[in-house]
Amino acid sequence: MTFNGQMGVVTGAGSGIGRATACMLGARGAAVAAIDIDASAAQETARMVKEAGGRSAGYGADVASAKALDAAVGAAIRALGPLALLFNNAGILDGYFDVDELDETTWRRVIDIDLTGVFLGCKRALAEMLPAGRGRIVNMASVAGLGGTGGGAAYIAAKHGVVGLTRQMAVAYGARGLRVNCICPGAIPTSLRAHSQSILGPGVPDMSGRGVVVNPDQVRALVPVGVRGEPDDIARAVCWLLSDEAAYVNGHALVVDGGWRAK
Repeated sequence: MTFNGQMGVVTGAGSGIGRATACMLGARGAAVAAIDIDASAAQETARMVKEAGGRSAGYGADVASAKALDAAVGAAIRALGPLALLFNNAGILDGYFDVDELDETTWRRVIDIDLTGVFLGCKRALAEMLPAGRGRIVNMASVAGLGGTGGGAAYIAAKHGVVGLTRQMAVAYGARGLRVNCICPGAIPTSLRAHSQSILGPGVPDMSGRGVVVNPDQVRALVPVGVRGEPDDIARAVCWLLSDEAAYVNGHALVVDGGWRAK
């Protein structure tokens, strides 16, 4: 899978799966725009891509803000070239709280980032990709977008929405040269809990010990392969979906979870 200088935007690129994907795209020839709510983390990812011999730039933006996202993508296009690839990866957890435990402010913030942020990223990409008659979009969903477990009420609702949005876009734009898919990771060790806690603020109860796969015993009980995946496992799948090798894959929710959902 090589990308021959195509420019790709990765949101939530400051850590975890986003950083792993940005670095992998850069290693495979893409010019990478790393976007994150933490500008310094995005710039560190861009530095890592460049240190490995790739082209990259980092930008700070909250994906829930159309204005901020437009500015970051516009700057990336001016610096790195036309937009060809998009990985809408930015997202946060909701603390695994059920409806009766969840306040409206947290609900709206999670939906704004995890679902509206994907919509805004897609909409900005379409402005570039539709006139070009070509483009690849991968949206970050989750195994939580395929059932009723794996997150709390807001997170599960948002990820189901991402799967639905992906399928609608695949139908609407497939004949116009675009391919739109989503990725559904299982248990992957990242700093998502800590980042989510920071973004949501001090009013949200501690989420560090909540969830269905917090410790190794829970992982072994839920995941048939018995271990967590790694960010690179997801990055490889995303790169495949963004590549021409997946040219006939459209509207698909690709599960990468060690067999969790197969149960």
